[in-house]
Amino acid sequence: MTQGEGTAVVLRPPRNTLNERAVGWWRTQWLLLAAGPVVPLVVLGALIEPARFWLLLHAAVLAAAGTAAAVLLPLWWFRTHRWEITEDAVYVRTGFFWQEWRIAPMSRIQTVDTVRGPLEQLFRLATVTVTTASAKGAVRIAGLDHEVAADLARQLTRITRDTPGDAT
Repeated sequence: MTQGEGTAVVLRPPRNTLNERAVGWWRTQWLLLAAGPVVPLVVLGALIEPARFWLLLHAAVLAAAGTAAAVLLPLWWFRTHRWEITEDAVYVRTGFFWQEWRIAPMSRIQTVDTVRGPLEQLFRLATVTVTTASAKGAVRIAGLDHEVAADLARQLTRITRDTPGDAT
């Protein structure tokens, strides 16, 4: 990701992966999401004899789909999410079929936030959100070790403080 005088920016995949615990965090989110409709369907299936077959069938289909998503998607996401911080910008790449590269120049960063929801705390993870003036919205790096996220927030704060603002 370098730029020479009169040359185009050369993008390479960002160097850093997320923390391995992000896979478990994502799996837990999928399982909880799937449990939302499955549990009431099972309870209703146990209580309503005439509709039992159909309620339990739908519960089984949703449980199977949720379990498949919980097993496969987090592994895929872990392999495709990358991030990197340089003295010039924050780089984030996500996606496989539809890859999205987000680049936030240091001179455009307005705020740096670290968030740890209940599940993230359980997995000792955090999300760093870098807000710029972009209409696309903030750049997020989710699935970081909570200590790495705190260090990253300190580093970004230092770099942006020392970076002159963009005159454009």
